[in-house]
Amino acid sequence: MAKVLRCGDLMPGCNAVIEGKDEAEVMAKGAEHARTAHKMTAIPPEMAAKVRAAIKEKQ
Repeated sequence: MAKVLRCGDLMPGCNAVIEGKDEAEVMAKGAEHARTAHKMTAIPPEMAAKVRAAIKEKQ
């Protein structure tokens, strides 16, 4: 089932919604979004864990 991540759940004020066919695709798209929109050059393990926890089933 498809997955969705609402960036605003982690970064208040960000309206990006990232969708993918599975967690891996959402994580990859989320990492690219973090680089381009939030100027993050690296994703620390703690943030990656928070991102994984915020990924939900798409309704």
